[in-house]
Amino acid sequence: MPPVVIYTRSTCPYCHSAKQLLTRKGVSFEEIEITGRDDVRSEMIAKANGRTTVPQIFIGETHVGGCDDLYALEGRGGLDPLLAA
Repeated sequence: MPPVVIYTRSTCPYCHSAKQLLTRKGVSFEEIEITGRDDVRSEMIAKANGRTTVPQIFIGETHVGGCDDLYALEGRGGLDPLLAA
């Protein structure tokens, strides 16, 4: 399974929802909290092609996007193959 990284803020309900989906699927992930960490936020924005909202989710080298993108990927059956790559 490729590494999964999720950039979050502790008070973000979308972050919690995305983490819940990954946890339900048994996926371990690295959570990177960006609150008060401008350098890490800048890193996230650069990796996410300018997207500034959280969560931003990466599976291996693939930028999945945010929570809605993650759930859409799961809904169309694309999440499991990406996790299995």
